[in-house]
This record gives sequence, C-alpha cells and structure tokens, in this order.
Amino acid sequence: MTIKVTSRAEGDIAVVVLEGEINSTTSGGLQAQLLPFVRPEREVLIDLTRISYISSAGLRTLLIVHRRAQQVETGITLVGLSEEVRFVMNATGFLDFFRIGDDVDTELERAGR
Repeated sequence: MTIKVTSRAEGDIAVVVLEGEINSTTSGGLQAQLLPFVRPEREVLIDLTRISYISSAGLRTLLIVHRRAQQVETGITLVGLSEEVRFVMNATGFLDFFRIGDDVDTELERAGR
C-alpha cells in the first residue's frame, strides 16, 4: 500500500493532496514528502479528502509536521476530513493542533487566492 502525494503552489500556499491510507507502512514516506513543504512564510494546506484511514502512526506523522510548522512559524490547515478521520483526530485531541477547513477552494478563497 502506498500513499499518493500531489502538490501545487497557490502563491505562498502549498496545496498538498493525499490519497490512500496513512498507516505504519506509509507514514514514514509521507513524513519525508510533507516536511519539505513546511517552510517559513509558506502556509501548507493538506487535502485529506481521499484519505480513507489514519492510524496512530499517521497521527504521529501529522504531529511531526505540526511541530515543524511551529518551529518555522507557519500554519497547517487540514481540509476534507472524512467522518472516520475526523472522529479519530477528535478523540485523540489532534483537531486542536491544526486549522480545519471544509475544502481547498474555500480555504484558498479565505486566504485571498
């Protein structure tokens, strides 16, 4: 099982779209792919619409990305959380670490893009 990562730049926002499952098999590679997007003065918008499952290893990956964003003083917004992903993130307190949005277009509009 792999996770597909695609990205595009929208001004100073990196839009990163994930597809697949974030689990112990995919989380290490995902972390290596996400961290380069986290840079000073660049917000990261992570689209989880196509993520069907997230394990504790996946949550750990998102926590590492969050901590890196804090270090460089930038923000991470998660959009497109399925009911299951939202439930897991809410139950573990992870929703408090991120700005949560409905979808990419709405968040880009909020940012003036």
